[in-house]
Amino acid sequence: MNEIIKAMKERRSVRSFKPDMPAKTEIEQIAEAGLYAANGRGKQAAMIIAVTNKELRDRISDMNRRIGGWDEGFDPFYGAPVILIVLADKNCGTYMYDGSLVMGNLMLAAHSLGLGSIWIHRAKEEFDTDEYKALLRELGVEGEWEGIGHCAVGYAAGELPAAAPRRDGRLVWAE
Repeated sequence: MNEIIKAMKERRSVRSFKPDMPAKTEIEQIAEAGLYAANGRGKQAAMIIAVTNKELRDRISDMNRRIGGWDEGFDPFYGAPVILIVLADKNCGTYMYDGSLVMGNLMLAAHSLGLGSIWIHRAKEEFDTDEYKALLRELGVEGEWEGIGHCAVGYAAGELPAAAPRRDGRLVWAE
């Protein structure tokens, strides 16, 4: 089977990560794969913030937890040491699609390197707040950005779950 298709079929969301930090070269490869995602009219409207600083990672996790309504102490990133935040330029008509394709590439790239990943939502709500707009300014990011998602990345603590059976009726042929 083709390696890319095999990775697409085998990748699963990981909900328990080891605390070990992946090598920076691995994170760079994953991020680069995200930046090569297909995008509308070649605008490249999406960007990635690679968070490996534990203090910032924990601050983002806490905000995400509060937005999600979970109790204090819950980590919506499941202990992943790396958070790749995907943002997209609100002024680009295809920003949501472009950012979603970046997220898909990030997860497949992580899997191809033997790392686990999961798409965590609520980035939109986070980056609508003044706190996160200030964070972008601190990082030197200017413009009108919308949070698309967080790709939590790290080494899986345990086996990947099995694939659920695919539902029938989701492929229609028009021959």
